[in-house]
Amino acid sequence: MAGNAPKTPRQKMINLMYIVLTAMLALNVSSDVLNGFTLVEESLKRSIKNALTQNGALYEDLSEYYQKNQTKAQEWYDKGTQIHTMTDSLYSYIQDLKVLIVKEADGANGDVNNVDHVDDLEASNQVMLAPGKGIKNGKKLRIQIDKYRNVMLSMITDSIKRKIIADNLSTEPSAKAKADNKNWEEGWFENMPVAAAMTLLSKLQSDVLYAEGEVLHTLVNNIDVGDFRVNEINAYVIPNSRNVIRGGKYSAKIILAAEDTTQRPSIYVNNVLLPHERGGLYEAPATTTGSHTISGYLEILRGGTDEVLRRNFTDTYNVVEPSATVSATMMNVLYAAYDNPISISVPGVPTNAVTASSNGNGTFTSKGNGQWIAKPSKVGEDFVITVTAQLEGRSQVVANSVFKVRLLPDPTPFIEYKDEGGNVKRYKGGTFSKAALMNADGIMAAIDDGLLNIEFKVVRFETVLFDSMGNAMLELSNGSNFSDRQKDQFRRLSRGKRFYVSRVTAVGPDGRERTISPIEVIVN
Repeated sequence: MAGNAPKTPRQKMINLMYIVLTAMLALNVSSDVLNGFTLVEESLKRSIKNALTQNGALYEDLSEYYQKNQTKAQEWYDKGTQIHTMTDSLYSYIQDLKVLIVKEADGANGDVNNVDHVDDLEASNQVMLAPGKGIKNGKKLRIQIDKYRNVMLSMITDSIKRKIIADNLSTEPSAKAKADNKNWEEGWFENMPVAAAMTLLSKLQSDVLYAEGEVLHTLVNNIDVGDFRVNEINAYVIPNSRNVIRGGKYSAKIILAAEDTTQRPSIYVNNVLLPHERGGLYEAPATTTGSHTISGYLEILRGGTDEVLRRNFTDTYNVVEPSATVSATMMNVLYAAYDNPISISVPGVPTNAVTASSNGNGTFTSKGNGQWIAKPSKVGEDFVITVTAQLEGRSQVVANSVFKVRLLPDPTPFIEYKDEGGNVKRYKGGTFSKAALMNADGIMAAIDDGLLNIEFKVVRFETVLFDSMGNAMLELSNGSNFSDRQKDQFRRLSRGKRFYVSRVTAVGPDGRERTISPIEVIVN
């Protein structure tokens, strides 16, 4: 160590760059994660648009039946109007909150459909939690959701639908939020990037519209609107899925609305009669990707006559390439000789029908329920994960994901102590209370950057103090604890004096021994 020698301009610049880069690393939000939120947001927008159309049609049905039979429909129409009004109010309020968050992040001209600062971590805090201000929008939103949910549940008797609505619109804090002593709004919006806040609010809008739709369906059924429509008979194609993995199979149920179980219709697909014993089940091999169309018609005799009733049908489905979601739970790369958590899922396939393997660079083991542990052994050699799924009774490879393998980064040394409130703190440099220093056990090290949280074992370190003549006094500690001689030196330090903890040597979970950055301690 150079003692009290002044730092050169170049060294000062290097130190400043290190501080800035460390801060950027701690605050960085992965662009892949933000892009993921954007994709989910777009999907939610489509679902919301469809729900608005469907709920609008249901409400129009109620209004139409009310005009035709006010005596029978009065009660259900009044309830439907109440539900429709409450939904519009809550939906609009949530939309207003989205606008406020975007304007907080992007300024007065912010546009919810074109957000610039998607990674802003303060906008949702300011709008939803309003530190130091009056009633918080998050609390107001929670109160409105509770009121809305209770009204919705009072109009539905079906236990399954009630549970779904109660779960979707629950304002109970999550288990993690409870553990952190946070309420619902803090768990949802505290330190949440704008992209995530927009997606959460859109999901809430979707859940509100789902609840409205279920209640309106119930009200419609209560006044037998279905009987009112029985004069129109149509053919319907009900596919198991409109998206089929290449190599899989497209399956669809073709039925006639209000069908008579004593008289099955004749079903023609592409002018070929579907066997009656199939019960309307149509299947076609999915051999090529892209959009595909099936068309045909149904024929059935009108009751009590020889007249043949014919109804045409058509439907489209998509065949897509096999895909899977493979994501590192904690990091974007895999670290050598470390247990890296991996989450694997295949859309539309249960986890017990999904298996995975690696290319042999280390080990890859399953923890169950789609969770895996990857432990690469060679740095610089890719770690390849192959995902296989059981589709239509056969095994098929659906994805090969490649990960780069890196060494674990160096940890940061710190002195662990307790503040006046008994809370455990980590001192990493600057002024330090002499009382806290005397009560501290020694030096610890960990990677704790907001993404990784990995403990290291300190095996030795040195402390360097300077006497009144400027002579360096070096003491070595073999282990993580301060030695008696080091403690005795600390005891004689006066306010404003400083010393250095240097040559800190630590061992991480990868078994590598490394010397990490020093700490400058200024006694307060």
